[in-house]
Amino acid sequence: MTSTDPGFAESTRTWNGMIEKTPALVVQPTGTADVVATVTFVREHDLLLSVKGGGHNIAGTALADGGLTIDMSQLRGVTIDPDEQTATAQGGCLVGDLDRESQLHGLGTPLGFVSETGLAGLTLGGGFGYLTRRFGWTVDNLLEVEVVTADGQVRKASREENADLFWAIRGAGHNFGVVTSFTFQLHQVGPTVYGGLIAWPFERASEILEAYREITANAPREVTIFLIMRRAPPAPFVPEKWHGRRICAMAVCYAGDRDDVDEKLAPIRALGDPIVDELQEQPYTRLQSYLDATQPKGNHYYWKTEFVSEIRDGLLSTTQELAKENPIPGGQVAFAHIGGALNEYADDDGAVGNRDARYVYIVAGMWDPDDSNCDQYRTWVKDAWKRFSPFTTGGSYINFQTADEGDDRIQSTYGDNYDRIVHVKEKYDPENVFSVNRNIRSA
Repeated sequence: MTSTDPGFAESTRTWNGMIEKTPALVVQPTGTADVVATVTFVREHDLLLSVKGGGHNIAGTALADGGLTIDMSQLRGVTIDPDEQTATAQGGCLVGDLDRESQLHGLGTPLGFVSETGLAGLTLGGGFGYLTRRFGWTVDNLLEVEVVTADGQVRKASREENADLFWAIRGAGHNFGVVTSFTFQLHQVGPTVYGGLIAWPFERASEILEAYREITANAPREVTIFLIMRRAPPAPFVPEKWHGRRICAMAVCYAGDRDDVDEKLAPIRALGDPIVDELQEQPYTRLQSYLDATQPKGNHYYWKTEFVSEIRDGLLSTTQELAKENPIPGGQVAFAHIGGALNEYADDDGAVGNRDARYVYIVAGMWDPDDSNCDQYRTWVKDAWKRFSPFTTGGSYINFQTADEGDDRIQSTYGDNYDRIVHVKEKYDPENVFSVNRNIRSA
């Protein structure tokens, strides 16, 4: 379709409203054969190509400005094998699609924590969520993919078949082809878990930060806690007098034995006197979409993120300062709690690497498209990045990198795995057909 066709506007709309790209053509495949034909057409006519799953990438890599975009939104089928505890999902699925189907059998795998995120983009960059502490990166649970590579061939890739391609796809996969299906290992999770949001006044920030460091360092892997420092949104569950005021919040997921919940969450409860307490038993699918409303499609988003191996004193004080100074009404300073299973794999088990990461540290900005302070907001986020970077590993989550971050950031993300990724790129995509991404070029 072209810009004059019905549906074009929706097919080129992305989550980050800051992205201003318009492809010349959009193709919506209904099967793998359509993908093969499109990749072949692109290669033969030397066109710029992008692939859109959920369109949730902050850097706007879903769209090829002036080129051809493959919109995978028609390919959203999911098949569950409850006996083998596996799921096979098509390349256009969203996180919520796989969660809903797998939860019919009380099964799940580590995915994101916003249900409208594209499953493909999340997975190809490594992937993490509330279950990562128990089961590792999303790609640690990936068993097999079907992928259309740059030569138009359909390949299966797993640890046994096309193992080099499978290794690279597990963390740098945006660079190697169009994945038309993913097969995941599932685990017993849900269908109900215990969790939600709990929050305290920002005046208690020092106490909450210290407690967060202590609690997360000792928490069992069934407990995952994200710390979010921001202004309270005008949500129904937030008392009106707190709307717009700075708070310290924890997004909590406990996916263990329900009889042990009081014991496992006692250190959080011991903090006492919350202004919001939404911790409760609820469906896992609801918890997985709990933060959807805090990241509405079409707003402008700009952030900087890094991995952290330990929360040092300097990072605690810097976090409190940044949260207090944050001028962005919808901005936040946050820790995502991921340490556990992923740290037990070898550094070269998949291109994703970063096996020393135990937290994701995020300084994020969000604002309305018509806000006149956008330049000020971006500058503040960049300055904040300089202040917290000394406390990080130097690696970062590739899916969270913004369009203005250079090749040095890509290389530092993959570390010692980078050269090996380049070799796989040379084999499967020497002409860099798949370049609209956080791009790795062949030598």
